[in-house]
Amino acid sequence: MLLNQMKYFTAVVEHNSFTEAAAALFISQSAISQQIQSLEEELGVQLLFRQHRSFQLTPAGEHFYRQSKLILTDISKLKRETRQIGESEESQLKIGYLRVYGGLELHEAVALFSERYPEISLSIINGTHEELYHELLQKSVDIVLSDQRRAFSEDYMNLELVQSEMYAELAMQNSLSQQKELTWTELKDSPCILIATKEQQATEEEYYRNTLGFNGSFLFAESLDEGRLLVAGNRGFLPIESVGTLPPPVGTIRRIPLMKDRVPITRKYCAFWQKKRSNYYIEEFAALLQQLLAKQ
Repeated sequence: MLLNQMKYFTAVVEHNSFTEAAAALFISQSAISQQIQSLEEELGVQLLFRQHRSFQLTPAGEHFYRQSKLILTDISKLKRETRQIGESEESQLKIGYLRVYGGLELHEAVALFSERYPEISLSIINGTHEELYHELLQKSVDIVLSDQRRAFSEDYMNLELVQSEMYAELAMQNSLSQQKELTWTELKDSPCILIATKEQQATEEEYYRNTLGFNGSFLFAESLDEGRLLVAGNRGFLPIESVGTLPPPVGTIRRIPLMKDRVPITRKYCAFWQKKRSNYYIEEFAALLQQLLAKQ
């Protein structure tokens, strides 16, 4: 009964009226008055100081109101999440991440999540920014780890994970590999190696040329490993971001910071998911990944 009494009490406080609170809750004024009187008797303290037709909260009433609001909000969330889990056809979480991502935190987040929630089946795909965006639109994935290229949408949860610095990976035999920092202009004579499928090559090239400002030529690889093999063969440079713990390059490759106007170039990485499809497990995975990245 205490939960209902909390509900009645907070309604009275927020409407500043027994009559309006009773109408909002579809019960009689006498019933709501009796419930609050019963609540005060059970607690052994006065919550409201009544004076004619008005009232004021006592210090105990102030405390009870604030704590009741928190408890009722938590209970509402618990009911919603339980209902979502019970109504889902299968307990599965579908995750998408960038094909160029090379950090270790995603692997650790997947392992920890699976340990905590063994009842949830994880499926994981990778892709370019545009491919992952399409997967979200089509509801083929529940959550994606991707860079921000568009303004945040109110239809999505946009959880910022990390501001990452950009680097260029070059072969040791490349003359630019001895520099402490590089700019896009200095790299224009070396092909830029992008990780993209054939269908997404034009989109990725347009982004690096028009948004990031690289005016040289491009080579493409299907995977991060394939891209690094091209770097090792001195075919060009590979732009890469330090999203979390990035393993060091092999001995034949150097990783050099990318700069613009003597300031490191940074990219924003986020976890994205549709607000209408948000649930406990999506939010838990996103929070877990955020915590792991924050440690670095």
